[in-house]
Amino acid sequence: MRRYVILTIAAVSVIAAQAAFASSQAEDGHGSAVVGVLAALVVILIAAKLGGDWAIRLRQPAVLGELILGVVLGNMVLIGIPWFEPIKHNPTIGILAELGVILLLFEVGLESDLTEMLKVGLSSLLVALFGVIAPFFLGWGVGMWFYPDASVYVHIFLGATLTATSVGITARVLKDINRLNTSEARIILGAAVIDDVMGLVILAIVAGVIKAADTGTEMSSGAILWLVAKAILFLAAAVVAGRLLYPRVFKVANYLKTQGLLLAVALVSCFAMSLLAAKVGLAPIVGAFAAGLVLDSVYYRDFPNLTKRHLNDLLEPVTMFLVPVFFILMGMRVDLTTFSQASVLGFAALLSLAAIVSKQVSSFGVISKGGATNRWIVGLGMIPRGEVGLIFAGIGLGLSFGGEPIVTSEIYSAVVIMVIVTTLVTPPVLTWAFGRKAPLAPPPANEATSPTEQPA
Repeated sequence: MRRYVILTIAAVSVIAAQAAFASSQAEDGHGSAVVGVLAALVVILIAAKLGGDWAIRLRQPAVLGELILGVVLGNMVLIGIPWFEPIKHNPTIGILAELGVILLLFEVGLESDLTEMLKVGLSSLLVALFGVIAPFFLGWGVGMWFYPDASVYVHIFLGATLTATSVGITARVLKDINRLNTSEARIILGAAVIDDVMGLVILAIVAGVIKAADTGTEMSSGAILWLVAKAILFLAAAVVAGRLLYPRVFKVANYLKTQGLLLAVALVSCFAMSLLAAKVGLAPIVGAFAAGLVLDSVYYRDFPNLTKRHLNDLLEPVTMFLVPVFFILMGMRVDLTTFSQASVLGFAALLSLAAIVSKQVSSFGVISKGGATNRWIVGLGMIPRGEVGLIFAGIGLGLSFGGEPIVTSEIYSAVVIMVIVTTLVTPPVLTWAFGRKAPLAPPPANEATSPTEQPA
């Protein structure tokens, strides 16, 4: 423990020294742009590892520690330490954060087995459907109540933000308490993956409607239906194209003698699909998810030059570098001064309550013979928003209507608090709920297993 405290103090000292150095360079005008980026990366990576370590020691997901430490760093100016402020507005760090979230969704797609998604039972599908509809309208209602004078697009976006579910956080809890093989776990994990797909489609629709309205062109019901169809067609086309092209691409790559071919093909696929999604009017993360969804190891496992290491192992160093940039930056953008207003605190509290309660509606989608599956456990497992909720909020920061941002600093701060609350509450309530269930129910034969975990 003593060694750990010394290490922490040393790390904090490095953070302070680097931040002070970057600040002095900016003030003197002698530093190049790369100096600020290097100093910011030193701060972000040390903070991410410290925050992740603290969270894991408290049996919480590492992403929660990264987010909270980001909030701390972003508000050090309140105690007279402005060193970290340039990081929040550094365009290069912003681009690295966007690349991080694209790679995060690519990994989510890799961890989502398309075949298993198509085979999940009716319970998983209904749970996902109810778990999207109820949060959407409840979030919309909370937004209307607290911000009646705001644009309707603000209310719609708040509803879309609540539809998210972080399967990674729930999967980690289920694994820790040794309940991954229960019927409840299979329904939760299957529903959460479907929830991700539905949430991305909703996000594409909402972002498209807001962008169209901002240019003065109202979207008709036909245009909205076309946007829905475009998102679905994009995912379907990605699946078909992947099955046709990947075997040929990997066959050609297998003849090349250079190193890192598997990683290169994967990254090219991820970035190309993200670019294509943006070109057709969808969020780049939709393309990244689709690229991961169709990139199956079956396409390259028979090529010896490409199978020396697993793709997830090859991606890990890249994601471990870029993904924490996203989470730390998202935390730094939270303005704690907004909570000096009682209305913002009330909004954050009610939004968090709506996020928890609305996911309990999803439990009504459970079809259980003889009551073998505890539907309330399923509802509790759908609570955490985690990284997916942050992605939605981050995209909202880039949307505007009539020159006004869709997500203000007050709304963004409240959404981040909601993400933190739903992430914190899930591990203890799931552990408690499973502890009350005895004996364990046998898994129903008609409900297929889903992917178990995605990166946090």
